Amino acid sequence: MTQRVDLATVMDRLAIDEVVTGYAVAVDDADWPAYRALFTPDGRADYTAAGGIEGPAAEVGDWLAGILRPYRVRQHLIVNRRLRIEDLGGYPGDRAEVRAEYLSPLRHESGEDLMCGGGFTFGLVRGDGGWLLRTVAAREKWRHAARHHG
Repeated sequence: MTQRVDLATVMDRLAIDEVVTGYAVAVDDADWPAYRALFTPDGRADYTAAGGIEGPAAEVGDWLAGILRPYRVRQHLIVNRRLRIEDLGGYPGDRAEVRAEYLSPLRHESGEDLMCGGGFTFGLVRGDGGWLLRTVAAREKWRHAARHHG
């Protein structure tokens, strides 16, 4: 590969990482317009493997806003990111997939703490304005609830 291709790949990786981080921040900050802006117009989200719904990103964003409203503390840590960018004969393409694990501590307004963990698969496409999410799928692997004391 040439240095130009290597630099393009590095720039793509950084841009894609920014989208995934933006996803976590938007959900944790309840910034639903920012959440929707991360997706393509036909983008979809699937939370069925985490006890939720599947559908167009805007509708799923509305569902998330409602289900997460009573959780006054939200923190999504998205780690162990494995990124694969489409390869077009040695050159980066316009599609990518990120598989990552998450750890999510939440505190309900009732004082209950909820900790859950699992994985995300993010499908991204490069548009005129940069990388956007086409699909997000969450799969919860475990959860633990406890009453907060103090």
